[in-house]
Formats: sequence, C-alpha cells, structure tokens
Amino acid sequence: MKVATFNCNSVRQRLPIILDWLAEYEPDVLALQETKVEDAKFPLAEFEDAGWSVAMHGQKSFNGVAFVSRAPLMDVSIGFADPLFPDDARIISGVLDGIRLINTYVPNGTSVGSDKFQYKLRWMERFRQMLDERYRPDQPLLWMGDINIARTPDDVYNSRRFYGGVGHHPEEWSRLDQILDWGLTDLFRLFNQGPGHYTYWDFIIVTAAKNNLGWRIDSIFGTEPMRSRCRSCVIDREPRFREKPSDHTFVVAEFE
Repeated sequence: MKVATFNCNSVRQRLPIILDWLAEYEPDVLALQETKVEDAKFPLAEFEDAGWSVAMHGQKSFNGVAFVSRAPLMDVSIGFADPLFPDDARIISGVLDGIRLINTYVPNGTSVGSDKFQYKLRWMERFRQMLDERYRPDQPLLWMGDINIARTPDDVYNSRRFYGGVGHHPEEWSRLDQILDWGLTDLFRLFNQGPGHYTYWDFIIVTAAKNNLGWRIDSIFGTEPMRSRCRSCVIDREPRFREKPSDHTFVVAEFE
C-alpha cells in the first residue's frame, strides 16, 4: 500500500502537477491540504476522468482538505463534529482497506501570542481529544497532512533563527508531543535522520528551494500496526521545481 500527502496550495492551480504525479506514482491514496475551494467548485470531473475517487471538505479561498484514491474511502467524516468548536475545513477522515486515514491542515498560528496562535494550540488539544474519543492506538491508523510545526532543530534550516517563532515554538512542540504520545510514530524518521530533509520552501525567498532553505512541516504518522508494516517514507522534492509549483511537496510512505 502506498499513501502520500501534499499541501497543494490551491487544487485548481496545482491540478496539472497533481494529476501528473498521480499517474506516475499511482498511490492508493493521496491526502491534499489547502485545496482553497468549496466542494461545488472542486475539479472533481478531472480526477474522475483519470480514474480517481475523491472525498472532499472545502470552503471558499481558504483551508480545505481532500482524499484522492483509486477505491472510494468508507466511513468518511469531516471536522471534529463538535458544536463548540468551529468547523473550518481542516479535517477529513476515512477508511481504506481497513486502515483509518486522518488528513489534517493544522492551523498556522500567524504570530506567537495572537488569537490565531492560541487557536492553533486549542485545535491541537482538541485533536488529541478526538483521538481519545474515537480511536485506539492498537488499530491501523495513519495521520497525515500539513502539521505546520517543525518539531525538532533538524526540521528547519536555521533552528537558532526561528526558535520561539510560529512553527518552531515549545508550546507547539508540547501539543504535538501530547498527540504523538497517544501512540503515533513519525514514519519519515524511521528511515531518515539529521537535517536537510524538508517539505516546504517559502516563496518569499526566491532561491529557497534551490538552496534547500526549508522546513519539514508535512508528515505521515502511524500507529504501531502501521509502523511495523512501513517499508519506506520519502520526500519527493522534484515537484517543487516544476512550473507554477506549490510551496510544499509530496511525502510518500509504503507499507506491506
């Protein structure tokens, strides 16, 4: 089984890259984030014409998550299903071949101390609560997506510069650690150690991708049944160098 995740930064603008990548790599499922389109305007026909099934949860211009898969996902759900927590098109979940898949676009946080930063922390706390409420760490489960956190100094090109800022802050790390302590493993780090492995390169720095000035903020995490079956987890940098790329790229994991 092959799964992948990609923050496309607009599914309509990145459609040629996504369809070409799907045709070349043929994953069982691809998780997309920041689709930036309401469901009625999602380019569903283009995916279906290429033989793909889509489950989506979008909104106009912002956020948005989707699954693209060969076989339709079962038991699809969206959001936290919590009337006390806003639904801002950041979570979609489904089951494929008995494996629970959770696709998230974690809030960015904007600036430390802001309301949006506090929302990011609350969102992560609510995500951990959702895991406790709905799932078990001994079941086959994958959590994937744009996590918007560089969890260690090796996950950003200049940790000293960015330490304490959004995306590289101890409060974010503690919330992420609480989630992972539920029973999830960072599958990429099973096979790849040290710095220099990134999934996001800021457009503001024109030469960021060329000089590998990046952040590893897109991940695939798995419970023990998936960790033990995982045979590889890699970052595919090549799409970041195509015409009109996303500022992120694909992460791919393969399982027995």
